[in-house]
Amino acid sequence: MAKQQFSIHKALAVGAVAGTVSGLVKLGWENILPPRTPARDATNPPQQFLEQLGMPAELAHATFTYNGHEIPWTSLAIHFGFSTSLAMLYAVVRHYIPLAKLGKGTAWGLGVWSVAHLVAMPAIGTVPKVQDQPMEEHVSEALGHAVWNWVNELVIEEMENDKK
Repeated sequence: MAKQQFSIHKALAVGAVAGTVSGLVKLGWENILPPRTPARDATNPPQQFLEQLGMPAELAHATFTYNGHEIPWTSLAIHFGFSTSLAMLYAVVRHYIPLAKLGKGTAWGLGVWSVAHLVAMPAIGTVPKVQDQPMEEHVSEALGHAVWNWVNELVIEEMENDKK
C-alpha cells in the first residue's frame, strides 16, 4: 500500500478538531486543579491580556448565564483560540519534526507551557514573574499542558488512522 501524501490543509483541520477536544479537557483539568487563587482569577490571564490590548474591562469580563453560572465567554474564546491554533501548529510540526511527538506529545505541551507561562506572559506583564507565581499554579499549568497536548496527539493519531 502506498504511503499517503501529507496535506497541510488536512493536518490543520485535524489539529483544529484536536485543539477543540483538548481545550475541553484542559477546562476540566483546571476545575480539578485550579491554577490560580480566586483573587488572582478575578481577572484571569486571558482577560488581562485583552485589557492590555485595549479591550474595555466590561467586554474582557463579559459573561453569559447558563444554569445559574456566569460563563466568561471572552476568556473561553481566548482559551479555545490558544488551544486550537497551537494544536494546528503541532499537527503540522509533528509531521516534519517527529521529535515533537516525544512522550506522546507531552514534551510539546510542556514546551508550550514554558514559553507561554514562564517567558512570554510574565515578560509582557499578563501574569506575575515566575518566582512570584505560587507552586500550585506551576504544577497545574505544567501538568495541564502535558495532558492537553497528549490529548491532541491521541486525537490526531486517531483521525489519521481513520483515513487509512
